[in-house]
Amino acid sequence: MSKTIRVGFIGCGGIFNGKHAPGMAQQVEKGGVELVAFCDLIEERAQAAAEKYGTPDAKVYTDYKELLADPTIDCVHVLTPNVAHSEISVAALEAGKNVLCEKPMAATIEDAQRMLDARDRTGKMLTIGYQYRHFPVNATAKAVIDEGWIGDVYYAEACYLRRRGVPTWGVFTDKSKQGGGPLIDIGTHCLDLTLWMMNNYDIDYVVGTSFEKLGRTLHGQAEQGQCNYMGDPDVWNADTYEVEDSAFGHIKMKNGAVINLKASWAINGSDEWADNEATVTLCGTKGGLDTRTGVVRLNHIVGGQQSTTIVGKKIAGYIPGFSQGPAPISKEHDIWVKANKGEGELFVTAEQAITVTKILASIYKSCQTGKMVKFDENNNPIED
Repeated sequence: MSKTIRVGFIGCGGIFNGKHAPGMAQQVEKGGVELVAFCDLIEERAQAAAEKYGTPDAKVYTDYKELLADPTIDCVHVLTPNVAHSEISVAALEAGKNVLCEKPMAATIEDAQRMLDARDRTGKMLTIGYQYRHFPVNATAKAVIDEGWIGDVYYAEACYLRRRGVPTWGVFTDKSKQGGGPLIDIGTHCLDLTLWMMNNYDIDYVVGTSFEKLGRTLHGQAEQGQCNYMGDPDVWNADTYEVEDSAFGHIKMKNGAVINLKASWAINGSDEWADNEATVTLCGTKGGLDTRTGVVRLNHIVGGQQSTTIVGKKIAGYIPGFSQGPAPISKEHDIWVKANKGEGELFVTAEQAITVTKILASIYKSCQTGKMVKFDENNNPIED
């Protein structure tokens, strides 16, 4: 029988309660997993997490370094604001822990590289929380592509568009803690999906544009339909909004393929156009597909006729704590626990995740300079 995996959490806020805690609680029920340590700057929040999810003797911390000093902890989940991902993940790896860090990998390329270097230096495992890969529609799309139905992909669109949906909780609108707005928060998901489906991580150049048009302008109440926020309207403060409300990137790959990336928290698009959450469109030499309606629509030639085939059934994606209805086992956490037990491989690699960070950082740089960001033969952006 494989050993019991002892797990610690650094950060006990929204993504802890919405995804990681309930997902790992499923693993506890399966056996061989104990949730033994909880750390948060707000001690009451860590204490509440320990009481709800922890073992009877679970420890509570406000200093992550004290948690990492416990030699009995096998792995940690880093669930903090983006700018803290690197420092904490590196420290955890060097303390001998395997690390599941929430997306994005880091707020900067330099920080992400430090994480990758620490993984290589310590020999511990590092993965990033891109759970959308496990949604049924995206898993089906990947299978269709891998079976060769659309051929070589040369054009793609990666979209995560909210017509109105600025998060009010946490520090999402604080640039100093998050590194940006919807591009780094939700655009990261659809970009990860697109690169993964294409199995193409070799970048030629990136161009980006961002807008700060709506984030501070609409102050109406939720029931009036004019608000920008999602969440508690009582904590909404437009005056503290410091990030873009929409951003767009044009990504040219070294093989000539193109990805157009679109991300928004607030944009005046129609309901049919906006509210596309982590959708992908791919066009290839034999066919194309998209996931915009929650199913895979395969566009191909059948019997000499242009045809669209619906592949599979519409099954809602599942994030423990956020999703409605029956609770299937969270694949993200199932894979993570098995990898910690030596029973399988990681599904999201640090090499894949750092490429996402490189692209996002380069889009932000292009937004600031108005210039293209070129990448070198080692897939790194070239400094001016």
